[in-house]
Amino acid sequence: MVKTKVIITDKQKNHKLPSGIRMLVRRACNAVLVTEEFLEPAEVNVTFVDDEQIKELNTTYRNIEKSTDVLSFPLGENGLYDTNPENGAKMLGDIVISVDHAIKQAELYGHTLQREVAFLTVHSMLHLLGYDHINGGLEQMKMREKEELVLAKLGVVRGEDEEAFEE
Repeated sequence: MVKTKVIITDKQKNHKLPSGIRMLVRRACNAVLVTEEFLEPAEVNVTFVDDEQIKELNTTYRNIEKSTDVLSFPLGENGLYDTNPENGAKMLGDIVISVDHAIKQAELYGHTLQREVAFLTVHSMLHLLGYDHINGGLEQMKMREKEELVLAKLGVVRGEDEEAFEE
């Protein structure tokens, strides 16, 4: 298996992250890379923030003055990534997840916070690898199929409860 370094930082203070969530994020990142046959060592940063922090980032980088669930900051383009000289890993980029937003969405969709965080991580990892859904249509459908495929590999499917996340 290819080495993937997932650096996880919790910058929010509103909620205690459930146990196992860091492992789940690492598993989700790895599952995307395996599914996409990304065979080189990789590095990704995942940061948990609150709604106010993600709103600031969304305003600064996207000119959208509201909070959102997740932001992706790819460091590569067209499959080309900078390499970390210390470890030779391809630097894929940054994922920023609003825990406040994830909790609200988990309640709205009737599933666990773990399932929501897994989905947001997979979704964002696909963005880091160049997938997009902004234009809708076929692009959006292709990305959604990839998301569901990876979540199924993780044992996380729609309507599943927390049992899928026990480690």
